[in-house]
Amino acid sequence: MKVRLYEIFTSLEGEGILYGTKTLFVRLAGCPFTCFYCDTKESLPMDSGQEYEIADACALIEKNLAENTYKVNFTGGDPLVQAEAVSEMAKFIQSKKIPTYLESSCFDSKKFAKVLPFIDYIKIELKTKDSEFVDAKHYSTLIENALDCLRQSVVAKKPTYIKIVVSSKTELETFSDLVKKIFKTVGTRDLKGFIIQPTYGIAEPTLQKLLSFYDAVYSYYSDVRVVPQLHKLIGAP
Repeated sequence: MKVRLYEIFTSLEGEGILYGTKTLFVRLAGCPFTCFYCDTKESLPMDSGQEYEIADACALIEKNLAENTYKVNFTGGDPLVQAEAVSEMAKFIQSKKIPTYLESSCFDSKKFAKVLPFIDYIKIELKTKDSEFVDAKHYSTLIENALDCLRQSVVAKKPTYIKIVVSSKTELETFSDLVKKIFKTVGTRDLKGFIIQPTYGIAEPTLQKLLSFYDAVYSYYSDVRVVPQLHKLIGAP
């Protein structure tokens, strides 16, 4: 088995419930989507980065593990594009007693099921219609897959949280509809957090919009946070 990696680097976790932790990021090449606010467009092509044998990729990860690394984060692109390779690398990292972390739009619940046993923390990034994630014809199917992944993660008792990126294009009605579907799928006790992340440098939402999105989630779940990307603010990768 081989894997295509775009880059490996150590930085601070810039998002979510483990915000600020020292993290080794393993960025995989390939993503089938083109969100307009994507800040890693260079890693989207499947032929970006470099191809490795799995054993060599694991050796590279081990070589790059800095002292006091809190977790290893599989990111992209979208890691589920190379689900089997992620499973093998995550299994290797777990053998080192280091937590593994997956961030994904969870567009394929069957691929997610292959990765799930080897992941310790899961961030499911649900997309709003305005993200230009995919055409309207396929949007509902992809959201159904993401919600199925959410169910699987909760049943497996994995620490799981939601992230939704919002922009000035995001409509409250469509955002609220997505939130309703989330909490129809899982209970409030099943989640470890709910992050609303404003876009940075492009179509930035107003404070008033952010407050309205916050209120839409708070009516279901009080542990909601509006959190900008830390790494953007401090100039980290």
